[in-house]
Amino acid sequence: MSNVLTYKGFYGSIEFFEEDNVFHGKILGISDCFLYEGDSVQSLKQDFQDSVNEYIDFCNEVGKEPEKAYKGTFNVPIESSLHKKLSVYSSEHGKTLNGTVEEAIRHYVS
Repeated sequence: MSNVLTYKGFYGSIEFFEEDNVFHGKILGISDCFLYEGDSVQSLKQDFQDSVNEYIDFCNEVGKEPEKAYKGTFNVPIESSLHKKLSVYSSEHGKTLNGTVEEAIRHYVS
Protein backbone atom coordinates (compact mmCIF):
# COMPACT_ATOMS: atom_id res chain seq x y z
CA MET A 1 0.00 0.00 0.00
CA SER A 2 1.25 3.49 -0.83
CA ASN A 3 0.37 6.83 0.71
CA VAL A 4 1.58 8.69 -2.36
CA LEU A 5 -0.09 9.37 -5.70
CA THR A 6 1.91 9.88 -8.91
CA TYR A 7 0.96 11.61 -12.14
CA LYS A 8 3.09 13.25 -14.87
CA GLY A 9 6.19 13.04 -12.67
CA PHE A 10 4.51 14.75 -9.69
CA TYR A 11 3.78 13.21 -6.32
CA GLY A 12 0.88 13.83 -3.98
CA SER A 13 0.11 13.01 -0.38
CA ILE A 14 -2.90 11.04 0.85
CA GLU A 15 -4.57 11.66 4.18
CA PHE A 16 -7.96 10.50 5.44
CA PHE A 17 -9.97 12.64 7.80
CA GLU A 18 -12.48 10.39 9.51
CA GLU A 19 -14.54 13.26 10.94
CA ASP A 20 -15.19 14.54 7.38
CA ASN A 21 -15.12 11.10 5.74
CA VAL A 22 -12.94 12.66 3.03
CA PHE A 23 -9.49 12.07 1.61
CA HIS A 24 -7.22 15.13 1.34
CA GLY A 25 -3.80 15.73 -0.14
CA LYS A 26 -1.37 18.18 -1.67
CA ILE A 27 1.16 18.13 -4.47
CA LEU A 28 4.50 17.38 -2.85
CA GLY A 29 7.86 18.97 -3.56
CA ILE A 30 6.69 22.24 -5.12
CA SER A 31 6.76 25.70 -3.58
CA ASP A 32 3.18 26.51 -4.62
CA CYS A 33 0.25 25.05 -2.68
CA PHE A 34 -2.09 22.88 -4.73
CA LEU A 35 -4.58 20.83 -2.69
CA TYR A 36 -7.10 18.18 -3.67
CA GLU A 37 -9.74 16.00 -2.04
CA GLY A 38 -12.22 13.24 -2.70
CA ASP A 39 -14.82 11.14 -0.97
CA SER A 40 -13.45 7.97 -2.60
CA VAL A 41 -10.08 6.76 -3.78
CA GLN A 42 -11.11 7.25 -7.39
CA SER A 43 -12.36 10.80 -6.83
CA LEU A 44 -9.16 11.62 -4.90
CA LYS A 45 -7.03 10.34 -7.78
CA GLN A 46 -9.04 12.36 -10.29
CA ASP A 47 -8.85 15.55 -8.23
CA PHE A 48 -5.08 15.01 -7.81
CA GLN A 49 -4.65 14.68 -11.57
CA ASP A 50 -6.81 17.78 -12.09
CA SER A 51 -4.65 19.67 -9.56
CA VAL A 52 -1.45 18.67 -11.36
CA ASN A 53 -2.93 19.84 -14.65
CA GLU A 54 -4.07 23.10 -13.02
CA TYR A 55 -0.58 23.60 -11.59
CA ILE A 56 1.00 23.10 -15.02
CA ASP A 57 -1.54 25.51 -16.57
CA PHE A 58 -0.87 28.05 -13.79
CA CYS A 59 2.86 27.88 -14.44
CA ASN A 60 2.31 28.40 -18.16
CA GLU A 61 0.05 31.40 -17.48
CA VAL A 62 2.59 33.14 -15.22
CA GLY A 63 5.54 32.19 -17.41
CA LYS A 64 7.46 29.93 -15.08
CA GLU A 65 8.75 26.41 -15.48
CA PRO A 66 6.75 23.89 -13.42
CA GLU A 67 8.86 22.56 -10.58
CA LYS A 68 9.44 18.85 -10.72
CA ALA A 69 9.44 17.49 -7.24
CA TYR A 70 12.76 16.66 -5.64
CA LYS A 71 15.60 18.53 -7.27
CA GLY A 72 18.16 16.51 -5.32
CA THR A 73 19.09 19.09 -2.72
CA PHE A 74 17.78 19.73 0.78
CA ASN A 75 19.00 21.02 4.14
CA VAL A 76 18.92 18.86 7.24
CA PRO A 77 19.69 20.49 10.58
CA ILE A 78 21.50 18.00 12.82
CA GLU A 79 23.15 18.03 16.23
CA SER A 80 26.55 19.76 16.06
CA SER A 81 28.42 16.79 17.53
CA LEU A 82 26.97 14.51 14.86
CA HIS A 83 27.91 17.04 12.20
CA LYS A 84 31.48 17.02 13.51
CA LYS A 85 31.68 13.20 13.56
CA LEU A 86 30.30 13.03 10.03
CA SER A 87 32.78 15.61 8.78
CA VAL A 88 35.73 13.80 10.38
CA TYR A 89 34.51 10.44 9.05
CA SER A 90 34.20 11.88 5.55
CA SER A 91 37.74 13.32 5.66
CA GLU A 92 39.19 10.08 6.98
CA HIS A 93 37.58 8.16 4.14
CA GLY A 94 38.46 10.62 1.37
CA LYS A 95 34.86 11.65 0.79
CA THR A 96 32.96 14.89 0.80
CA LEU A 97 30.39 15.51 3.49
CA ASN A 98 27.62 15.48 0.87
CA GLY A 99 28.95 12.23 -0.60
CA THR A 100 28.94 10.54 2.80
CA VAL A 101 25.40 11.71 3.54
CA GLU A 102 24.19 10.55 0.13
CA GLU A 103 25.83 7.15 0.63
CA ALA A 104 24.23 6.80 4.08
CA ILE A 105 20.79 7.73 2.76
CA ARG A 106 21.15 5.41 -0.23
CA HIS A 107 22.05 2.57 2.16
CA TYR A 108 19.11 3.38 4.41
CA VAL A 109 16.44 3.43 1.69
CA SER A 110 17.77 0.47 -0.34
